[in-house]
Amino acid sequence: MARTTLYGFRRSVYVRIVRLALAEKRIAYDLVEIDPFAAEGLSADYLGRHPFGRIPAFEHDGFRLYETGAIARYIDEAFSGAALQPKAPRERARMNQVISILDSYAYRPLVWDIFVARSRPNPDEGAIALAATRADACFAALEDLMGDAPFLAGSALTLADLHAAPMIAYVRRTPEGEALLKKHKPIARWWQAMDARPSMAATRFPVEEGP
Repeated sequence: MARTTLYGFRRSVYVRIVRLALAEKRIAYDLVEIDPFAAEGLSADYLGRHPFGRIPAFEHDGFRLYETGAIARYIDEAFSGAALQPKAPRERARMNQVISILDSYAYRPLVWDIFVARSRPNPDEGAIALAATRADACFAALEDLMGDAPFLAGSALTLADLHAAPMIAYVRRTPEGEALLKKHKPIARWWQAMDARPSMAATRFPVEEGP
């Protein structure tokens, strides 16, 4: 089987998105840890893989790729297994819409402005409260698009769910995240189902695994 390698930081939301796609497709891969916050900076080799110095980067049988969305879609289309993207144009558009909402409006408040901020000494409560308001708007939008479906983009698991799960995995560990899930019950039910998936167990963040 052709070698598949993922380069990235295990704590990264976007690295976990790709890991979830690999796990759902049951693809074996090597994970090469790349710390984007290392004092010595990124190596020339890694910058050759990702000229913008972000994570993750990916290689399959000599084919190099970067940008999470491109990697996840390639994984779905290049490997056998359950499809992670709808075939119908409207359903696929909904999936892409949800992913865009997560990238553009949800990631920053959920992960950096709530989870990371809450983890620091003497957090700025005003800034966290503002982020929680923005996060609430994101949850409301996702809930509206979800409707009565069990997944964020319809009746089946898609890349949209894999995109959202790592963000929720972080924010739910804060009081603000708990409040959001308590308020938005469809998202809470979706999260419970997602968190029970083997792919989630196989890709736990260190903070989820305890000391």
